[in-house]
Amino acid sequence: MTALRKYQRLECGGLWRETPQDQRREVLVRFGDATLVLSDPKSGAAVSHWSLPAIERVNKGQEPAIFAPGTDAHESLELDDPDMIAALGTVHQAVQAATAKPGRLRGVLLAGSAAAVVLAAVLWLPGALVSHTASVVPPAQRADIGQRALDDLIRVTGEPCKDQLGLQALAALSERVFGPVDTPILYVMPEGVEQPLHLPGDVIILPRKLIEQANGPEAAAGAALVERLRMKAEDPIVPLLQYAGLRATFELLTTASLPDTALNGYGEAMLRATPVALPDAALLAAFEAAQIPATPYALAIDPDGKATADLATNDPYKGLAPSPLIPDDSWVALQGICGG
Repeated sequence: MTALRKYQRLECGGLWRETPQDQRREVLVRFGDATLVLSDPKSGAAVSHWSLPAIERVNKGQEPAIFAPGTDAHESLELDDPDMIAALGTVHQAVQAATAKPGRLRGVLLAGSAAAVVLAAVLWLPGALVSHTASVVPPAQRADIGQRALDDLIRVTGEPCKDQLGLQALAALSERVFGPVDTPILYVMPEGVEQPLHLPGDVIILPRKLIEQANGPEAAAGAALVERLRMKAEDPIVPLLQYAGLRATFELLTTASLPDTALNGYGEAMLRATPVALPDAALLAAFEAAQIPATPYALAIDPDGKATADLATNDPYKGLAPSPLIPDDSWVALQGICGG
């Protein structure tokens, strides 16, 4: 969340529970760009990633402060560091302001820009309205809209796979691919997802088969890497607004609120959508920079090797023994993320 960059290097200790029945466990808490990263203080391995906009304090006015990664979450985090508590409070206020209580100044700015954009949209193309609206939606609201799109997708696929050891391994894989600061939230869906997807709010969705049918984490890591590139190539909120329509887009621009029904059916639309094509040169550069072999990903998404032949042929790590992306026991746990 770009408005909160002053907190990016903030770290503190905390006490984490996987479930209410578990013992509290010491963790290192690190404030990232869009996530809160919880890691083992001895090994440094990530044990959980929380989406910053979804975090809620569950004991307002009481000490020590206790947070959860969502309304229905089983995990909890106990904090007594005032700077970290203040940072999470700032995030919550930003989410509330962007999604439920748009400020007067923001309303004036939105209304003023809306008039100009509506005129442009009438005179030029509907795409002008979508493009401008996408450019002014703040990060907190993007995350909220992305969550709504995820909720619609869940109607089709079922809830994301939730095995706790698998989630820890998935968080560790995300951190290995993207680094500890700019780390997206990864989900694995139990059914219905045949190709990787992404959503506003830095959310990447992986097909179950990329994990359960693979010999290692490289294919899933490559899929996440490529989806992040697609996310940068085309703002993920643009196709979402195109689906929602001009009336819903105009309402978002003028009231900072997307109608409740605007995303009905968007989950099915995402599953049918054709992925944005990316140049092989850009893909290979990203794989090389992340030190991930490209061949496992290329073969996983195109077993015949026709569409991804150049990617596999020019793999910068072809023929080399790759360093493990995550430990073997983490890979085993990740393969069981959907419960076997």
